[in-house]
Amino acid sequence: MNKIVIFGVGLIGGSFARALKQAGAVRSIVGMDRSPASLQRALELGIIDEIGGDLAVALQDADLVLLAAPVAQTANILAALLPHLGPRTVVTDAGSTKGDVAAAARAVLGDKLGRFVPGHPIAGRETNGPEAAIPHLYQGKKVVLTPLAENAEADVELVAAAWRACGAVIHRLSPEEHDKVFAAVSHLPHLLAYALVDDIAHKPHADLLFQYAASGFRDFTRIAGSSPEMWRDISLANQAALLTELDAYLAQLTTLRAQLAAGNGAALEAVYGNAQQARQRWIATIEAAEAPPAQDKAE
Repeated sequence: MNKIVIFGVGLIGGSFARALKQAGAVRSIVGMDRSPASLQRALELGIIDEIGGDLAVALQDADLVLLAAPVAQTANILAALLPHLGPRTVVTDAGSTKGDVAAAARAVLGDKLGRFVPGHPIAGRETNGPEAAIPHLYQGKKVVLTPLAENAEADVELVAAAWRACGAVIHRLSPEEHDKVFAAVSHLPHLLAYALVDDIAHKPHADLLFQYAASGFRDFTRIAGSSPEMWRDISLANQAALLTELDAYLAQLTTLRAQLAAGNGAALEAVYGNAQQARQRWIATIEAAEAPPAQDKAE
């Protein structure tokens, strides 16, 4: 690609830029961000080649635009882009919710809706900002595209090819399927991690508790180090599906509490054992998918 414009030059957008540059898949990357300091730092680090100013100039002859900003900003960014969207520019996003993003695109883009291909890279770290961007963040990771009925297959493939150049593996879901799945396996875990750390932090002896918190607490709460603004927006954007998963989890906790109060060790062990086995199967599936192909013994 000749030129890519990235809105949001932190972990997600910055890693996308670094990976494409490392792959030699783009000639020029223009950065846009609410923070002038982030843009300047991204330029200093070589993540972007140019700081975007005037939108018409930034978008001129752009092959692809990536929105790597909090999902609540999607409608405003698309509205700003619309007057300057050239005939060959494709827009995609990296938001963790897709139903609201698709709705925002439908409300804003009009007859240019087909130029927007929603997407979600399933990768991240608990650090933020341009310094957190790394070129291998997406290597071997899934990117879920949720194409709209109005998308041309060639535009979907352009977005897919960009992510493949970053080392990602492409999957497809509908926006509705996506939001139900990630409410369970991503959005709920983040809510739980934030809730636990907040609960500990508000206790009168929080300093003592944190003093003795070790690797188990660190592993369970790692994702509570993520951007509060981003996860506020995700939680509200996927409110209905997240509430469904939260209610199911509360019911599970109620059951566990009753078993604990009754001293029912067998019931507790059954839950723990089922969870352990399910997690082991899941880890084995991941390891099998990530294992390099075996060398042909005849070679």
